[in-house]
Amino acid sequence: MEIREKNDDSITILILSGEIDLNQSPVLRTTLREKAKAKTPRLILDFAAVAYVDSSGLATLIEYYQSSKAYSGKMAICSLAPRVRSSFDLVRLSEVFSIFPDQAEARKALAGGPA
Repeated sequence: MEIREKNDDSITILILSGEIDLNQSPVLRTTLREKAKAKTPRLILDFAAVAYVDSSGLATLIEYYQSSKAYSGKMAICSLAPRVRSSFDLVRLSEVFSIFPDQAEARKALAGGPA
């Protein structure tokens, strides 16, 4: 798994690629813990290049989601491939996370207005 970071105005975007599984989720967990420690106000996770996510990857996302609530942080997930989306839907995380079709829609939602 690879993580690239970019900033767009006051929104941090993490562009993920590869597979987020038991072996790779600790890398994502470390990155997300750093974002929580820094109290990142707005975070987008772009899954466009993610081919697979398992339960450990989903648990990592839940951990960040819960820790970001302590400082009113906002998180959006975008660009899920159908196979990855089905993992979110299976455990009903699509009801918990804000999921958008692409970065532009996620940015618009986090910014509270037009992108």
